Amino acid sequence: MADTKYQDLLIINNDIALDGIGVPLGISDRPSIAQDIKHMIRESGLLVELVGERDGAKVALNLQRLENLVETDVRIVPGTASITREDSETFLVRARTEDYGHLEFNL
Repeated sequence: MADTKYQDLLIINNDIALDGIGVPLGISDRPSIAQDIKHMIRESGLLVELVGERDGAKVALNLQRLENLVETDVRIVPGTASITREDSETFLVRARTEDYGHLEFNL
């Protein structure tokens, strides 16, 4: 089995996930990158501004800002990030990683 390149602790509901005996669970590579991007987006505050926003121009501007933010991660291939609004509170993030191919998750 290949060595993992990126490792992190698994975070669920803003807390470290533990196994049955209280040992922190880890994640690696693609899931680790996705988790880091989710946290980066959340910490930017831009997602909060989008929830419930009806002005199409404001939505488009903030989605572009979020896509640019995702592409600042060196593990993401430049020009591949896209974020689309599924409904008023759900956004689909897509990007291609340098080492692990396609990445997709909901916020």
